[in-house]
Amino acid sequence: MKKFAVKVLQRLQSERGASAIEYALLVGLIAVAIIALVMGIGGQLVNVFQKVNTGLSSVS
Repeated sequence: MKKFAVKVLQRLQSERGASAIEYALLVGLIAVAIIALVMGIGGQLVNVFQKVNTGLSSVS
């Protein structure tokens, strides 16, 4: 059990572990930003696609 605790402490103190956590946080923030953007303009996109669909239907 002591070896496990030592390995965990080494992993937490290593630079590699810290950079992995930073990258994970960045990916999470980017995902949240993308979701917020899509949710914000989602309704507008639906309207645009409906207008395109209506325009294409009237041509054929």
